[in-house]
Amino acid sequence: MISREGVSAVHETRYHRARYRRILRFAARAFAQIWWFELVLPRFGLARVADRTRDARMLRLARRFRALAVELGGLMIKVGQFMSSRLDVLPPEITAELADLQDEVPAERFDDIRAAAEAELGMPLAQAFASFDPVPVAAASLGQAHRATLSAADAADTGLERVIVKVQRPGIDEIVAVDLAALRRVSRWASRVRAVSSRVDAPALVEEFAATCHEEIDYLHEAASAERFASDFAADARVGAPAVVWERSTRRVLTLEDVTAIKISDTAALRAAGIEPADVAHVFAQVMLDQVFTHSFVHADPHPGNVFVTPLDDGDWRLTFIDFGMMAEVPDGIRAGLRTLVIAVAARDSHGMIVAAQQIGVLLPSTNTVELERALTVLFARFGGMGFNELRDVDPRELQRFGLEFGETVRSLPVQFPEKLLLLLRAVSLTSGMCSALDPAFNIWEPVEPYATKLLRDESGNLMQDMRDQTMANAATLWRLPARVDAALNRLDSGSLTFDISSLELRLDRIIRVAYRAVSAVLFGGMLIGGVLLLEPASGWGVGLMCASVLPLLHAIFGKR
Repeated sequence: MISREGVSAVHETRYHRARYRRILRFAARAFAQIWWFELVLPRFGLARVADRTRDARMLRLARRFRALAVELGGLMIKVGQFMSSRLDVLPPEITAELADLQDEVPAERFDDIRAAAEAELGMPLAQAFASFDPVPVAAASLGQAHRATLSAADAADTGLERVIVKVQRPGIDEIVAVDLAALRRVSRWASRVRAVSSRVDAPALVEEFAATCHEEIDYLHEAASAERFASDFAADARVGAPAVVWERSTRRVLTLEDVTAIKISDTAALRAAGIEPADVAHVFAQVMLDQVFTHSFVHADPHPGNVFVTPLDDGDWRLTFIDFGMMAEVPDGIRAGLRTLVIAVAARDSHGMIVAAQQIGVLLPSTNTVELERALTVLFARFGGMGFNELRDVDPRELQRFGLEFGETVRSLPVQFPEKLLLLLRAVSLTSGMCSALDPAFNIWEPVEPYATKLLRDESGNLMQDMRDQTMANAATLWRLPARVDAALNRLDSGSLTFDISSLELRLDRIIRVAYRAVSAVLFGGMLIGGVLLLEPASGWGVGLMCASVLPLLHAIFGKR
């Protein structure tokens, strides 16, 4: 007789297999549709049919995936959010449909949450906390949060009383493993499709996504990120972060100080507290730029639910950030490219933006960027420096037309954003949208200008150092040059100077083979046409010539490359 635990294990195994197969079926159907419309129909001269129906097909595909993500929950909602930021590789019909995919799902049963939390903490909730609210504050795809009160002993040790306890959904590790296994298999399918593999490294994208997800479900990693963020802004009175209660935190349970205050998007509550929303917008933008250029550690999910405005006793206020599961640590290479980008944006320098994109790793150095530079020039000339109010006065059809053209230009290039850069772009997008909502006249260029000025000052000092280093290197090269020239002349006199042209010979051989195959193809065409023309006056010669044309045809197709 199978035990209850055994029945549950069998049920979970079947559920995971069914989930895995369902994700693969969806992907297979999507690939089949794309293959038929984008590869097969154009070969039969029906490219116009594919072009005419593409927008509607992409929209239906995005809606089907959205429905699948909401139904399955777990990691699939994160996949949808990740895909919504991939403007570099996905058409706007898909990213727009997934842009507002919320991380909100039905709450887990409290009995299951309590059992998971008690197993992690090693004690009953009634012993770990003085009180624990069974109704969640928020329920997300990977976990949910509850209000609680620390026990008297813990409150005395930490100086805190009210806390928020995040508890992972039971079995989420297994669901993440199943979803990632399915995504890895789908990425291998995609890598075998030339139209996809030439534009994007699908397996690398999945691995980047997997690394981010593993960090997000490790609450100890989030706790460390919260403390690092608080340390970065310890001397900045404008910014606050919740303290971590380490005694009540594990990999699957995280206990943080309850810092709930006015949501940054609640303009009515801000004004009621005597706080001007426009001031909040400018401070918020400055703080986010500080994270990028000063600390290189950025909150990548600053949506309204994760940022509060906390009034202080002296009549002032500060921004309080929560939820540090999605953070972007800016590597030196991306940071240097962003410095170049900020300076280029401030100077409205299209070429400088191209150089910055190459530094960051978005564009290969050999990429033909003429069209992109032209599009950026038009962007600066038409919309550069405009505030939100001014953009609202622009004809929507003009914005839509330019957006489509600019998007096509970007997607036509070999562009693939690094995961860290995507998190930064997400942060910038959320910041810009929030600031514009708080202050309709907000101009994103204004908070950038002071950073550009400072960066230009820093660059001038670095330039002098680089010039000194380069001068010393040139002097050393000039000092060694006579000896190297003399050595080369001596080798030339003695006949020991040789040149390696093996790679050139290989290329010449390849060119010759291609030329022979081209001649065979022309010969095949001539013999075939000649045979067709001779069928009427001399059918024997005509048939013979047509049969003989097979030989050069075989050489043209299968000849050595």
